[in-house]
Amino acid sequence: MLPSPSSSPRAVFDNCTNLPISLAPVNPPKFLPTPPRDKAAKRSAHQDGPLPKRVKLSFDDESSEGSNSDSDAKSENTSTNRRKTQKYSLYGTNSRSIMVPINRYGYFPQPTRPILQSFVSSNKSDVFRCQSTDINTYLTLPYACSYTHGAKQGHLPILAVATEQGSIHLLNTSQRRDWDVEPQRAVIQAHNNGIFDIKWNNDDTLLATCSGDQSTHITCPITTTPLHALRGHTSTVKCVAWDPCHHSLLSSGGRDGNIYIWDIRMAGEQGDDGGPVLSPAISIIGAHEAPKARGRPRKGVPTPRGITNLLYPDADPYGLISSGSFDGILRYWDLRQPTNGRTSKTVKTKAPPVLYSSPIDPTTLHGSRRSRGIIALAGGIGPTAGLVFGLGADSRIHTYTLPSLAAKTTSYMHKNLQGNSFYVGLSMSPCGYWLASGGTGALGSNFLFDVSSATSSLSATRNQMGVELRGQIGEVGALDWAENSLATCADDGTVRVWRPDIERYKSCMEQPDEKRWDWSWTVDDVE
Repeated sequence: MLPSPSSSPRAVFDNCTNLPISLAPVNPPKFLPTPPRDKAAKRSAHQDGPLPKRVKLSFDDESSEGSNSDSDAKSENTSTNRRKTQKYSLYGTNSRSIMVPINRYGYFPQPTRPILQSFVSSNKSDVFRCQSTDINTYLTLPYACSYTHGAKQGHLPILAVATEQGSIHLLNTSQRRDWDVEPQRAVIQAHNNGIFDIKWNNDDTLLATCSGDQSTHITCPITTTPLHALRGHTSTVKCVAWDPCHHSLLSSGGRDGNIYIWDIRMAGEQGDDGGPVLSPAISIIGAHEAPKARGRPRKGVPTPRGITNLLYPDADPYGLISSGSFDGILRYWDLRQPTNGRTSKTVKTKAPPVLYSSPIDPTTLHGSRRSRGIIALAGGIGPTAGLVFGLGADSRIHTYTLPSLAAKTTSYMHKNLQGNSFYVGLSMSPCGYWLASGGTGALGSNFLFDVSSATSSLSATRNQMGVELRGQIGEVGALDWAENSLATCADDGTVRVWRPDIERYKSCMEQPDEKRWDWSWTVDDVE
């Protein structure tokens, strides 16, 4: 979605600059409003007259002529006014296509898996290549990516892509025609080692990156200036997360098994790589070790239980959820630190307590004889609020409930999904209905799941199958959603953007041999 025209020079040159200067502060997405219980309140929200019936609009000529012949002038004016304010969502199958209106609460009236099947990607305008900074190689591997919060709310879709060379590519992924040139990008050298996670802060003014150099850096994307270097981990820093309720706080987890809480307001010593070097404000040593061994050196054990992902729950401003590489147990930490009025540096702070821990390991519920780790986490939004989804090394996406972190029997899977990689990601769509997962292997596939019924008791009786999108080569690791689009990163050095387009999907299915040179789409298989 392009920004609205303006006479301001910053708006005029927004699409021509190599820096995302239009990243205006936005508020975090809110939950969808609760529908009114009173029928009269529901009826008052519509126009004069009885409640309108649900109408499915078909693209077929016969149905269009029939609908026009049966409508009079009054109904035509009513439908015209409704179309100005009514949002429609593309909904289709292999043989026909319809448009289903989204109700005024933002919910789809029926399962949305056919919408996921209509995702397509242009082989020209939707592919971005990550150029290498090394003169001896052409492309570099993208390890992580993150859309701005504004992109998730319909603003300019700026995507930050982190590579194995420690560089950050800022891409404008707005939809364009195949013959249009790619908007100029900005490249920032944040580390001298691979970046394994990248996140925008709450108002899209700072970028946090964690790397194999055992540090986390805070960078300004406008000036490309390094602001802070966060040091404390003794191994690769795997994940980073900004606190949504406290703009100066963030957390990081590493393969050393430790979780650190950082406050960028703290003073630090000047570092060699620019910006002050900060020490952690709160430390959780051996976060996923056995309770008796936590905080003690582990003798005779070469590999610690690394931290794979961190997630701040929306309902608790002082909580933090972590996952580990050893098993499917999640832990819920209470980050409140009482000081009793003492602020002396000599006061030793205690490690945060565990409020909740998963009572059952879901990776052992489907025939596995041993525990498997959780690779990535994604929190529910809107219709899936109160849930946490975790991609396990058993190639299943497991569902946890908040705040107890109890695992449901529901799992999401696909016959081609392999989730046993250190780099595979998981991402929830802004609408809260769809979940996207990367995958290992040479197929270059990513997978979409309709999780709208995850809170229903009926969904616990069966495993949910996904939709496979295939358009890249090698492992598809990092991925992230913007409004109406999904970006995926693969080992072929490319970033590909997918969008729902029912008309394009129909033409691809009708002429697959001709369209496959220009488009990529859903793998048509029977689950």
